[in-house]
Amino acid sequence: MTKTNAMRILEQAGIPFEAFEYEVDENDLSGVHIAETLNIDPECMFKTLVTRGEKKGIQIFVIPVAEELDFKKCAAASHDKAVEMVHMKEILGITGYIRGGCSPVGMKKKYPTYIDETAILFDKIYLSGGKRGCQLYIDPQVLADFIGAEFADLTKDSPRA
Repeated sequence: MTKTNAMRILEQAGIPFEAFEYEVDENDLSGVHIAETLNIDPECMFKTLVTRGEKKGIQIFVIPVAEELDFKKCAAASHDKAVEMVHMKEILGITGYIRGGCSPVGMKKKYPTYIDETAILFDKIYLSGGKRGCQLYIDPQVLADFIGAEFADLTKDSPRA
């Protein structure tokens, strides 16, 4: 497995994680499809979304792959007036990662990051390893502490435990 920037950063910091590779289906980059391919519960697989806040600029939201961002909840969590998705063409320039391979670890800059609170229901969660075809398996609290993320309710009508 080729090491990604996210993996190198975690290793240098002594953060424990496991990395998994899978074959990329260019016709279906959805996280739910990836979870099914890897035989993983989609509730513990998270996607990294890049947004722009009206006042605070770029913000990162990490949510379960089958869920959708609730922009009002995201704005409230980030203490911003409004939040919207950045255009797909902007993701590489902002983060250093391509769509489908965006990890909250190792972006070009340190952006305010929020992880959906459901992550804490799991001992470990899956998220992008920094390239398509690579998932990291990591403790969500350790991840949040390392990247300076906050947990918040971020998704539309998500069932809460």
